[in-house]
Amino acid sequence: MASVEECRVALAKLVAQFDEIDEADRAKHVVERTLSCRIPDLDLIFYGRLHHGGLDPFSEAQPEGGRPADVKLTVASDDLIALVEGEMDLTRALLGGRVKIDASFGDLLRLRRLL
Repeated sequence: MASVEECRVALAKLVAQFDEIDEADRAKHVVERTLSCRIPDLDLIFYGRLHHGGLDPFSEAQPEGGRPADVKLTVASDDLIALVEGEMDLTRALLGGRVKIDASFGDLLRLRRLL
């Protein structure tokens, strides 16, 4: 099991990777959405926000208003790190039940084009 700090580092790396996506591609496929990343083995949830300008850094503080996230990711700590490091394929992880994404079909299609 990875530590909380290792998960923070992995999510920060994900934000940096997202910033490397071409601005034209982001503009074409990104719709502003709130995100949550639940890590059940650490009993922890990180929150973030996706928008045309990029992906905001993740935080453990729930956004004001307490509204549920538009896109909810559930992944074990070790799997989160493996995904961000490119050691695990997202499609296989989804099909194998190691990663769960709760989002609208349209959001899933948009995210697929960006990942």
